[in-house]
Amino acid sequence: MDRRSFLYGASVSAMAFSIPDMPELFKSTNMGVVVHSYWTRWGSKVPSQSYPGFTNAIDLIDHCQRIGAGGVQVGVKDWTTDFAKKVRDKREKTGLYLEGSIGLPKTAADVAAFEQEVKGAKEAGATILRTVCSGGRRYETFKTNAEFQDFRKKSIASLQLAEPVLRKHKVKLGVENHKDWRADELAAVLKQLNSEWIGVTLDFGNSIALVEDPMVVVQTLVPYIVSTHVKDMAVDEYSDGFLLSEVPLGKGILDLPKIVELCKKHNPDVTFNLEMITRDPLEIPCLKDEYWATFEGVPTTELARTLRMVKQQKYNQGLPKVSQLTAEGKLEKEEQNILSCLVYSKDKLALR
Repeated sequence: MDRRSFLYGASVSAMAFSIPDMPELFKSTNMGVVVHSYWTRWGSKVPSQSYPGFTNAIDLIDHCQRIGAGGVQVGVKDWTTDFAKKVRDKREKTGLYLEGSIGLPKTAADVAAFEQEVKGAKEAGATILRTVCSGGRRYETFKTNAEFQDFRKKSIASLQLAEPVLRKHKVKLGVENHKDWRADELAAVLKQLNSEWIGVTLDFGNSIALVEDPMVVVQTLVPYIVSTHVKDMAVDEYSDGFLLSEVPLGKGILDLPKIVELCKKHNPDVTFNLEMITRDPLEIPCLKDEYWATFEGVPTTELARTLRMVKQQKYNQGLPKVSQLTAEGKLEKEEQNILSCLVYSKDKLALR
């Protein structure tokens, strides 16, 4: 078996932990890893010799250095000054970059805590932070357009509270398109804010859930790009709409080389952070009336195009599922998927 076949094989994850040094192939990649890629392993209480749970950012940095990732994007909530210094020391020893993930201040009373988190992240070496305006999915969280418009108003207010802190500490914030904003809506918010310190964490695949063309999303948001969530997506049909899954890079429907090229063109220093979430497919109920409660002015052609795409490009072997696996099996599959993506990032995306 040649090296590439070996790396893609089922034993790659176990081998990663049985030898002291990873192959040079892994060491040369500079794609980072988003903490959410370790959907199962982060904070895991499953007793596992091969895949022990990560309890904090230092654990994640250690592991990502071992598998050859270029950096990490991880939450910075509740970091003490002492812990931030330990993260900085670990980051400097490993040579990995660090990006933070942070919540927004909801009121003026929250700004002090927000600033403390920004200071902790910067102390550790992060000058880019990722955030979301909504932790949920638009079609599940908001039941009326009035609710969504209230969310929009509050989101702008939160970003306006955050902006002076970001400017003061010279830290950039990327707002993720997190199955909440359609691309034109998020672009309009950023244009209204008009701050060099607030841009986009561009997620390559999330907006398919809002029946958007992923390449149009990229073209709309890439002028504001400060960071990324790299993923590939696969789709299949189901009675109320379609199913959507993250799959290993190169196995899905996204034109990843073109997207990466556009990102580099608009921001040569942009980081590429893998968000490969190993889970069961998400149901996107776009044929239900409730799904459309918060959308105004979206042409029916968007729905038609999306459903046509699903029919034409559905995942022939069936979308991957993990709910039937044992706890150890889920951990193993998660690690295999991440390692596979790192190989692809070097071989096909030239991220080295």
